[in-house]
Amino acid sequence: MPSAATLTLSLDHITRDIASAIQAIDARRPVARSARSETIYQPGIGPHTEGKTIELVITELKSRTATPYTDARLSIPYPAMPRQRCDLFIPTGGNDWHLEVKLFRLIGDNGKPNDNMLMHILSPYPQHRSALTDCRKLLRSGFTGRLGILIYGYEHPDWPIDIALDAFERLASASATLSPRVTAAFQDLVHPVHKSGLVAGWELNP
Repeated sequence: MPSAATLTLSLDHITRDIASAIQAIDARRPVARSARSETIYQPGIGPHTEGKTIELVITELKSRTATPYTDARLSIPYPAMPRQRCDLFIPTGGNDWHLEVKLFRLIGDNGKPNDNMLMHILSPYPQHRSALTDCRKLLRSGFTGRLGILIYGYEHPDWPIDIALDAFERLASASATLSPRVTAAFQDLVHPVHKSGLVAGWELNP
């Protein structure tokens, strides 16, 4: 395995690894609990919060042999905005990745639509901390290295993810140059609602 000083890690590689980790974690049938109501959800990775899912994914990736994620860190401060935190930092020795991650889950554990979820991807208001405003935040971050957005979501027949991803690309392109979208699918999950999905990623350039 190359050392961190020589490692080149593509965004396509990262999305595929995250999708693989989601599938591996799900096979262990993790159970999420609502922090607000103490409701216990049905087994599977799908009901877990965005933050908990990222934590589980990085723990899984770090546990693998010859992994490039050994020194990955969560929630690192932005140099230009110390009160703001970047979701995921993956050092690669001079060409490090700084990634904001967003969950897109339009249907809840109970099978009912979550009408607020689209806001987390497309809202233009910084208070909503959407994927769209994360693009602008990353471009002003002061980070040296590579910048990217990751969106992972769950597929449902009546709510295809691609429509929302297309809308995100159109809106984000007004303030940043996006690389072509890369995606990696995960499937055959244990949850009866969150059965499959994908991880999508874009590199950002001013």
